[in-house]
Amino acid sequence: MANESRRKFIRHTLLGMAALPLGMGILSQRAFAQTLTPLDPENPQAKGLNYVKVAEEAAGHPAYTAGEHCASCALFQEANNGCQLFPQNTVEPKGWCQVWAKKP
Repeated sequence: MANESRRKFIRHTLLGMAALPLGMGILSQRAFAQTLTPLDPENPQAKGLNYVKVAEEAAGHPAYTAGEHCASCALFQEANNGCQLFPQNTVEPKGWCQVWAKKP
């Protein structure tokens, strides 16, 4: 009997440890989203990529096409309004930058 209990304990422990990275990823993404600061359009990288908070303000940029905005970009992270280009910040869902890429 003691061996069966030990086996169950080990099996449950291993299953729990295997699921831990998934759970931590979900929790940390939510916690991390709360610590992100909004991207300042005056940030040197943002300026270099012509980031604007309102996509229509980029209408004069040759790379801009009407209807493009951060929320429809492949680099946008909906869970935290993040962007892969600016991992320390949130971006405006209605914003835009010249790296905009259509979601697959």
